Amino acid sequence: MKLLAVGTKARKSRRYAALGLMMVPGLLYLLINNYLPMFGVIIAFKDFNYTKGIFGSDWIGLKNFEYLFKTSDALLITRNTILYNAAFICLNLIVPVGVAILLNEVRKKRLSRFYQTVILLPYLISMVIVGYLVYAMLSADSGFLGQTILPMLGLPDISWYSEPRYWPYILTSVHIWVSAGSLSVIYLASIIGIDPEYYEAAMIDGANKWQQIKRITIPLLVPVITIMTLLQIGRIFYSDFGLFYQVPLNAGALQSTTNVIDTYVYRSLMTLGDVGMSSAAGVYQSLVGFVLVLLSNFVVRKINKDHALF
Repeated sequence: MKLLAVGTKARKSRRYAALGLMMVPGLLYLLINNYLPMFGVIIAFKDFNYTKGIFGSDWIGLKNFEYLFKTSDALLITRNTILYNAAFICLNLIVPVGVAILLNEVRKKRLSRFYQTVILLPYLISMVIVGYLVYAMLSADSGFLGQTILPMLGLPDISWYSEPRYWPYILTSVHIWVSAGSLSVIYLASIIGIDPEYYEAAMIDGANKWQQIKRITIPLLVPVITIMTLLQIGRIFYSDFGLFYQVPLNAGALQSTTNVIDTYVYRSLMTLGDVGMSSAAGVYQSLVGFVLVLLSNFVVRKINKDHALF
């Protein structure tokens, strides 16, 4: 019996050896790219000097964190970061789910794949290109919006890159255009995995399409929506640097509405060149995100354990 058990284990080991070998590159990448850099957290507490190295640099405690909180722009950049990300999270609960439901209603496979490709394409484009596409729309000299759309509507031309009040709406629209495709594909995969028998039973009971979506699709999507929302909450103190720096083309007149923690740190580093301050900002964002994920997950567990992330 023992020999038989050993032989069975050996066969299973050989069967999964190829899969284990395929995992090695991914695990190495994860280790090198995600875990080894975590030791660099120590830079946030040091006056980093390239000649002395990480461990030889002078220890200065929390002084690198002071510039984030003592600056006159601290409240502005924190407010912008939180409000933008809160709006993005709310819209990402509505738009991608709606797009995924609409895509699921397309019965022709080729047409469905075409729509998925078109919707996903903005996510794959560099944010530098997205910035110039937006510029092609908003440019005062040659922009499509100013030269074609506004005159057709009888509206005066607007100097978009010197009017901060419009940019919360512009940046939010660009973010949804870029990110909705990737999220909708995730939700679409979940919708496709729903057992068709649920819909067949609902149709027998006389449920229309909206009732099927309301009573079957959305409730069964709640676990995936919860996980995706928790992951976004964990990054509420992070910002898409390309969105807030490249799309407004780093216009100084717009910084009251486009300046967030990431762009502020970048501009400070370009001026001061202090790596310790940049590391401190990263640690601060990570800790706040970690705490928010724990709190959000705790609330979700209280409501429904099955929907919690962990």
